[in-house]
Amino acid sequence: MFKSLRNVEAEKINHSGRSHVGETMQLEGDLRTSGSIDVAGLINGNIFVSEITVKETGSIRGSIEASTIEINGHIEGKIAADTVIVGKTAVIKGDIFFKNTLKTEEGADIDGYIKRANNGKSNSEEDIAIEEIVEREQSIKSPKPIHVVQQKKAV
Repeated sequence: MFKSLRNVEAEKINHSGRSHVGETMQLEGDLRTSGSIDVAGLINGNIFVSEITVKETGSIRGSIEASTIEINGHIEGKIAADTVIVGKTAVIKGDIFFKNTLKTEEGADIDGYIKRANNGKSNSEEDIAIEEIVEREQSIKSPKPIHVVQQKKAV
């Protein structure tokens, strides 16, 4: 009897589905999953996931590492992701490191450092162009002295 019940349950498990932390749930400790998660409650700990959405009622105290993060709630800690989307109701107290995309809506409250990760590239074309502009500006700033000769007018 139990053996057949377990087989039916195993077939219904969807490993690519989204997990959900409800509004009334509080989780203590680190969270790791290869799937996606929606957070409407409170998590005190570090999170390592593929994709995460922090709802307006959601709150996280700890660092987050994911490929995609959408934030509409509160986060206290470091954020590292390929794509970061910050909604207008988001409150973030911590540094944001992103690789590809950062989108923020007007009204979001961010108190921290925002930096684009380099993707392991030594110098991109954009970085090289910026360096060239800086070098040109420095060469222009050191002007050579100009000799001025005063002319006398005949009266």
